[in-house]
Order: sequence, then structure tokens, then C-alpha cells
Amino acid sequence: MNLQDNLPETLREPASRAWAAILEAAGPTEAPALEGLLERSGFAQQLATVLAGSRYVGETLRRRPWLLVQLATAGHLEAPLREGALEAELAELLARSDDDPGVVLRRFRQRHMLRIIWRDLNRLAPTLETTRDVSWLADACISLGLERCMAELEAKYGQPRGQRSGEAQELIVVAMGKLGAHELNLSSDIDLIFTYPESGSTEGARRSVSNEEFFTRVGRALIALLDPVTAEGFVFRVDMRLRPYGESGALVQSFAALEAYYQEQGRDWERYALIKARPVTGSLRHRRELLQCLQPFVYRRYVDYSAIESLRSMKQLIVAEVRRRGLQGNVKLGSGGIREIEFIAQCFQLIRGGRDVSLQRRELCAVLAECASLGCLPESVVQELQVAYLFLRDGEHAIQAWEDRQTQELPTDPIAQAALAHCMGFGDYDAFSEALAGHRDAVARHFAALIAEDENSTPAPESADLWSADCDPQQLADLGFSDAAGHARRLCALFDSRRIQCLQAEGRERLDRFMPLLLEACAESEHPDLALERSLPLVSAVARRSAYLLLLIENPPALADLAALCGASPWIAEQLATRPALLDELLDRASLYTAPEREALQSELRQQTARLTVDDLEGHMDALRYFKASQVLRVAASELSGRLPLMKVSDKLSFIAEVCLEQVLALAWAQLALRYGEPAREGTGSGFVVLAYGKLGGIELSYASDLDLVFIFDAKKGGYTDGDRSIDNATFYMRLGQKMIHILETRMGLGQLYEIDMRLRPSGDSGMLVSTLSAFEQYQRNEAWTWEHQAFVRARPVAGDEVLAQKVEALRRNILCQARDVGTLGEEVVTMREKMRSHAKVRREDAEMDLKQGFGGIVDIEFVVQYAVLAWASQEPSLADWSDNVRILEALADSGYLPKEQCRALIQAYLELRSVTHQLALQQQPPKLPAKQFATERSTVQLVWESLFAEVTAAGTPEADGTDGAGGKAVPTEAETTFRSDHHNKE
Repeated sequence: MNLQDNLPETLREPASRAWAAILEAAGPTEAPALEGLLERSGFAQQLATVLAGSRYVGETLRRRPWLLVQLATAGHLEAPLREGALEAELAELLARSDDDPGVVLRRFRQRHMLRIIWRDLNRLAPTLETTRDVSWLADACISLGLERCMAELEAKYGQPRGQRSGEAQELIVVAMGKLGAHELNLSSDIDLIFTYPESGSTEGARRSVSNEEFFTRVGRALIALLDPVTAEGFVFRVDMRLRPYGESGALVQSFAALEAYYQEQGRDWERYALIKARPVTGSLRHRRELLQCLQPFVYRRYVDYSAIESLRSMKQLIVAEVRRRGLQGNVKLGSGGIREIEFIAQCFQLIRGGRDVSLQRRELCAVLAECASLGCLPESVVQELQVAYLFLRDGEHAIQAWEDRQTQELPTDPIAQAALAHCMGFGDYDAFSEALAGHRDAVARHFAALIAEDENSTPAPESADLWSADCDPQQLADLGFSDAAGHARRLCALFDSRRIQCLQAEGRERLDRFMPLLLEACAESEHPDLALERSLPLVSAVARRSAYLLLLIENPPALADLAALCGASPWIAEQLATRPALLDELLDRASLYTAPEREALQSELRQQTARLTVDDLEGHMDALRYFKASQVLRVAASELSGRLPLMKVSDKLSFIAEVCLEQVLALAWAQLALRYGEPAREGTGSGFVVLAYGKLGGIELSYASDLDLVFIFDAKKGGYTDGDRSIDNATFYMRLGQKMIHILETRMGLGQLYEIDMRLRPSGDSGMLVSTLSAFEQYQRNEAWTWEHQAFVRARPVAGDEVLAQKVEALRRNILCQARDVGTLGEEVVTMREKMRSHAKVRREDAEMDLKQGFGGIVDIEFVVQYAVLAWASQEPSLADWSDNVRILEALADSGYLPKEQCRALIQAYLELRSVTHQLALQQQPPKLPAKQFATERSTVQLVWESLFAEVTAAGTPEADGTDGAGGKAVPTEAETTFRSDHHNKE
């Protein structure tokens, strides 16, 4: 054999000896075929590399030389395999062979390990293809080996059945670690856990045993098939120590036993292990059921910074083990090795995986990419880690390919070192070592930056003394607090409270570390006294959930933002105290002070609900509530920081509500469709639309606004759903509306999603919850009062069927553009306005102005706009284009029906008044200020009002006595209109 010049001198002689031994073993009948392979382009060079780099391949071919001819002739050395090919090949071999299944499996492994090593050492396969192929090989051996074991034991004991369900049971083999992530190395053992769905016993044979005993026998048989070393070698070394209770625990447990163990006794390292858990046998339904029951243990719903402490503890143990065993040369466990890269990825998975579903992945490189996408790590760091990981894995493979040994230790033998360097593409071992050191240094540096103890975690002595039963007011004053005595009393009361004194040791230690840091953060904020006073209820709320304290300890910028936001707004402080999960949002300052656009909101909500099944209603409701609360917090933080003007604040809050409504409608529809099927309708849309009135309809939502909604559907009259439990269309849509209201209004841990008001539907509380389009149109044309058409000015479809939404919008324009008697219209508008003032007890001479209901306030401007649309849209249809007041006023200015100067003045007054009400809402203050403060704005509004309604006011308006002044229909009470004073005060 011509060894080519590509081999270093050190490796030529060993490779030549290996080839000679293979030819000698092949004998005169097979040697010519082997030698003929050398004529193929590049084959001799590839063969030389493999024989120089792997004694295992040389020994395997010496014993079975025909394997090389088979693989080369079939083209398996050049091309990757498709998924499922290995399992199909092994199934055929087992079916047609009379040999013992263990022999078949071992020879099958030899054949494909030869193929995998050949492609890996010659760089014909990328790193992740190699790890995937080895994992596929293990999957095939496990699944088909299990089939044989099950068949033999079922013949003896019968088929296992569930005691509760009566269904046939199966053994679910869960792959852990690298096999679970399809990242198995060339000579890895396989970490497995055995489980089965349900307790019960076997049926159908003379001797019945419990499911536990049956599957224990199956598990032992599978291990005995795969693990032992025989004359043919082994299949895969099996490690069962990751199961509950380790080596002392039962070999097999039911789903219920597994779930109970992890909930009650699961340890942090087991969370790390289960990140990569992947069932490789069993039905799809049982695999999903198993993963669903493990999910809450692995991924916490909140951002879990306790993972950092756990990681530090685990790393300390590993460092000690490395030193004790002298593993500094280990590319997996040594400093800057593979394990540290895995820890970095898994740390972010455990910290944020419960919130960021995209992190709930098994493949390390994919997780690192998500870390960059989510901003957990800089893109440059992720690139360094990914390059280092692939380099280290290639090195690991080259080390293991040498003798098929499970080791990650760098070789000390000169020939093995030369083989490693050559397979890694280096001219000598020194060059390889230098490159390896560079990668390991980078990994170690990034790992240390992630888990290093924060220098701010040790409080300054002066602040540490303040958190005690004898807090010194003078020390607080020295820190910059004005109300030092008051704060000292509050701190002492909290310190001595039963809630704090009953904390367990770990929680108390974290609180004692946290409080001095909080005091310093508040002292450095713009409003120290307010920040501290408003932060203490939050401390009391989270004291027993100390992971939140750890989150803030580990993130000084988040703690500084907490103090700043609490000092700026009691509303935000209250939101954080009642919903501590929102503290997660403080971790990313860029997103905290950036309110997303509508498309980004839709994408984020989809991601947060992607892991949830349709039937997990509670999970969806929790996710929706967190999504809404976190996004509203971002808007508030952005407004307080001056990054969002008023119009944008309302836009963002309206977008959040719209996206939530879209998701609620989709969820309610999916749940009902599962039960009843879908209603008969034309087209592909839902035939259902959510029509928003009031603040949401006008794109002017505030922080505490409820939602005024009307539900409309348009489907075949007399039609039915197409499910097994069929119901008529009208009933389906009524239940759809009810389901939506339930999802929106049910109080949970994070409160309601939104409070819903449906009283603007046709006939109010006495009307149908969901109206047909034709009934809604008939009501608007023939029965609706003027105040209902006023409300219609600020209505728009916000979720549902686009075709139906267009029909509703066309109806709205048609109604608003009807010709009306302007005199009668003016009387009715003024009558309603006087009634509202009477209900709110507002008078012209009040020293304080009610910014909403007062004379010249927000509602006066809204009534002017609504009157203008109803009075003049028949001549100027553009007035009906918009549902928000500002754009309607701009259209009025363009139309000439109101002077441009007046319209601009009204817009300015409206924005200023609304801006102040927003600010007061964040300070939890009522919308009232000294009347003289807005004298100019009030005067502007009242002048326009008087110019429009002078004749009506002069003639007098009907008394607000509940009639229309002529014995006609009763004027709607305050509670029946969209202009309810309680509604406006809330906002």
C-alpha cells in the first residue's frame, strides 16, 4: 500500500502494519477486492488516515475484512444516512438471522462504527452528523432490542395492562445526557431511565405478575442484551444511575412514581440531567404524557436564579474531582472543557427556560444560538463557544476512535499524540495543543464570567448594620433618607415580623444578603424615601420565595431599576408586589424600556404558549396573564422614562389588548371545536368578530381600563357543527363568547386578564350575549338610541374573521353617515352630557377640576367629536374613517366643519389632559387637579362647546329624570352607557 505523503513519518509504519494484517486475515479470496479499493480516487489517503488514527478500526477489519468492501461498494462511506435507515436495516437483519440477537446487534454496531469513524476522521461528516449517527445507532439497538425482550417475556407472563385504564402498557426507555440530545460520542455509554405509564398486572398467560415486576424483568433483559462484553464486543455500555434514588432505587417506575419523586425529592443536578431527557421507545401519546409530567420540575415558571448557586456548587465539586483524579488533561471535565460549555447552556435553560420556551431544547449548539437571540449572551461569545465546542468534540472523537475506549484524556503516547494531531488537521501535536489551549482558555473565561460570585453581593458594613432589630435612624439619614425615623420603624417591624422570623435558613440567609443591597439601591435612586417605602411590601411578598431575592442579588442593575421604578410610581410598586413574577422583566433593561410593536407582541405570545396543549386551559390563562402584565409593565416603564409619548402609550396598551383577544378567541375556538366540531359557515374564517368600543375601540386604552366588547357572528342559519357532539351554530357561538369571557375574567394568581363589559350589545344586559350580523344591523338601524350611535363612533373590530370584520366596519360607516336632524341630535347629546355631570356631581364652581367629567374636560371633547361625526358625516364621510378622537379632529380640520384653529386647540387640550390622567394613574391619584391649572384648556373646550350647542343650551334641555323630556324612551342610566363615570374614573 502506498501510504501517501499525507501521513506524518511517525504514523506511516503503524498504518502499514495494520493494512498488512488486514490483507493477511482476508486471505487470497478477499484480499484482491480490498486492494482494488485503493484504485478509487482518494480512497488510499482516507484509508491511511483511518488506520493511522484508529487502532480499533484496524483490529475490527482484521477480524472482519469484508466489512470494508461491503461499506465501500454500497457507497456508505461517502454519503450520510437518512433518518430511520439504521432501524430498518437492523430490523431486517434480526428478522432473517438465526444468530443470537446479541450477536446480530454487536456485529451491526461494528459495521456502523467503522462507517462513522471513517467519515469522522476524514472530515466527510460534520461533527454534529457524527454525534447524530451514533445516537441513531443507539436508538435502533435499544428499540429493536426492547421488542425482542418484550416478546419473550409476554410469551411467558402475558401482556401488561393498566389497572385504571385497562390499556396495554409499554416500557418507555428515556435517553438521558448526550444520547437524549442526539449528541452521543464515539465510545460513550448510554444513560437510561426505564418507566411505564400505569400500574397493573399482566394478563393472558398462566402466570400473572405486576407491571412493575414485568417491566423490571424486561429492563434487565435489555441491559443484558446491550451491555456485556462478549467475543463480539459490546453494543452499548448501559448506565442506569440517573434513575430516582440511583443504584439503590427500583430499576423501573411508573409515571406517577416518577412524578412524585421529582416533585418531592428531585435535586438540582437531576434538573440538569432531565433537560436532555428524550423518550426513545413507546407511543407518541405516552412519550408526550411523560415529558408533560416532567416539565414543571425541570423548567420553573419564573426566572430561577437559584440555578446559578446550584451551578457553582456543582462546579466546585467537579473542580475538586479534577484535582483529586488529575484530570487537567481531560477535554470534557478539565478547565475550559466540554462540560463547562454544557453548563453555560444549561444554566440559561434552567434560569429562563420556563419563560422563554425556545430554550427548552436538547441540542447544545441550538441552545447557544437561542441564548444569543434572546440576549442572554453576546453573539461573539456564542460564536466562540460554538467553535470551541465543535473543536473539543472533534478532539474527543479522535481520542476515542484510537481504541474505542470511553475516555476524554489527552494521550501521552507519542504515536497516539501524532494520530490525534493528524486527525485534527495539525502538522504536529504541539500545534494542536496550542489551538486546544486557546479554545479552552476562551471557554474557561466565559464560564467564570457567568458563575463568578458577584462583587456586589457582599454588602458594605454600614448598610449591613441597618438590617436588624435595632435599626439606627441616623445611619439611614447618613445614607440620604429624609424620613429616617419612619423608615427605621418600618424596617424593624419587617425584621421582627412573623413572616420573616419563620423563614428557613436558606431564605433567611438570602434576605440578610439582599436587604443591605436594597437600602443602598434606594438611597442612590432619584426618590430614596418613596423607593424604600414602596419596596418593603414587595420584600414581604417574596420573602418566602427567595429565588426572587437571589435574582436581584445576582443582578445589581435590575435592583437599581426596581428602586427607580418603585420610587417613580406606586402603581408599578404594587404591580410588582402582587405579581412578583414580573421581577423577571427587570433582567433585560433593553426590553424593559422598549414596548414592542404589534407583530413582535404576537410573536412573543405565540412563543410563550407554544409549549401548551389546547386542553391545558389553566396553563394558557396563566401565560396570557403574565404576558399582559409584563408588557404593560414595559409600557409604564417606558412612559416614566420619557421614551414613549402619550399617543404611543395608548397605542401600545391597545395592541396588547388586541393580541390577547386574538389569542383568547383562538384558544376558546380550539377548545370548543375539539368538543363539538366547527360550525357550518361560508368561507374559511371563524364567522365571528370581536367589536371593541370605548377606550379600546378608540385606540386610547389606559393602564386600568376595562374592555367594552360586543360579539357578532355570521354563519348559516339553522346550521350545525360537524363534530360527534353536534350543536347548532347559534349555541356554538354563544358558548364561544362565554368561554372567552371566562378566560378573560377568571381571577388567578396573576389576577384577571381584563375586566369585560358587554352592556353595549343590542338591548344591553337583556340582550343576547352574541348577536348575528343581521340582528345587530337591524338593531342599529331601527332601535339604537343616539347615545349608542355616539358609542358607535369609537367602535372597531379588533379580533376575529377578517371578512366579517369588513362587513361590520361597512355597517358602522353606513350608520354613522346617515342624515340626522342636527337640532334634535344636539338636544340629545347635551341631555346625555348634563345627566352624566349630574351623576358625577360636577359643578362649574368646583375648586378642583375633574379632568374627565369636569366642564371643559376630556368627556366634553369626546362629545364634541361624536356630535360632529353624527351631524356631518352624511356630507363628509371621511369623518367616519377613524375611531380615535385625535384623527377625527384632524379630519374635522380638513373638512372645514370646525375651524382648524379650534381643532388644533382641542387636540392639544385633549392630549394634555389625557397625559396628566396617565401620570396620575401611575401615582394612584384620582384624575383631579386645581381648576386654575387648566384654565386655558377649559376655556378652549367650553368655547367650542358653546359654539356648537348654544341654541340647545339657550332653549334648555330636558331634566335628567329618566325620560327623554316628552314621555318617550327612558334616557339610559349612567351604568348603561359607555360614558359611565366609574369607568372613566378607573382610567
